[in-house]
Amino acid sequence: MTRSAFALRFKQVVDAAPMEYLTYWRMLLASDRLKNSDKSVLNMAFSLGYESESAFSIAFKRVMSQSPRHYVREHALKV
Repeated sequence: MTRSAFALRFKQVVDAAPMEYLTYWRMLLASDRLKNSDKSVLNMAFSLGYESESAFSIAFKRVMSQSPRHYVREHALKV
């Protein structure tokens, strides 16, 4: 199967492009780890495949509508 055929079929089945889905999945993992781990944002970024804290933070904010640090502060208060 070609890459374009895979991308088309994936979008039909999942209703999201493969990279869009992967980014969303990574941010779900990140949000869980931010709530349940004491790892630094930098370590979390590397563990999820990002090469910098900045790239991770930008992606997290785009998907989750807030920065990772704000997310941690908000959810730490609710625990």
